[in-house]
Amino acid sequence: MHYYLSLGANLGPKERTIERALRMIEQQAGKVLRCSSFYYSEPWGFHSEHGFCNRCCAVESDMSPIDFLHATQAIERELGRTQKSVNGVYADRTIDIDIIRAIDEQGQEMVCASSELTLPHPLWQQRDFVRIPLDEILFV
Repeated sequence: MHYYLSLGANLGPKERTIERALRMIEQQAGKVLRCSSFYYSEPWGFHSEHGFCNRCCAVESDMSPIDFLHATQAIERELGRTQKSVNGVYADRTIDIDIIRAIDEQGQEMVCASSELTLPHPLWQQRDFVRIPLDEILFV
């Protein structure tokens, strides 16, 4: 399975945290195949004086989408993320890892709508900080 992720941070050493998250993904979730450039943006959906650093990556993994989600959430917690956004209420964060798309071995996009995970990510096309870096690495 190929997973396309968006990583973002707006607190602490942003670029270093994203690089560390990528190394942890490689160690714990799957092979990082490709990464975009860093993309800098203003917060989306909330006001903050802290701008964001974002990056997208493609990861090959044998994990199911739910297991992959749990692995990325564990990485977020290990890197200091204490709470997830709930009901569209966003806040500053040390790291955010979102699964944007999942493509199976036949090149088919996975579609999932559960209380834990929605694929493809429902808002990715509205967010330049996802769309632009994702265009750099998209395989399909």
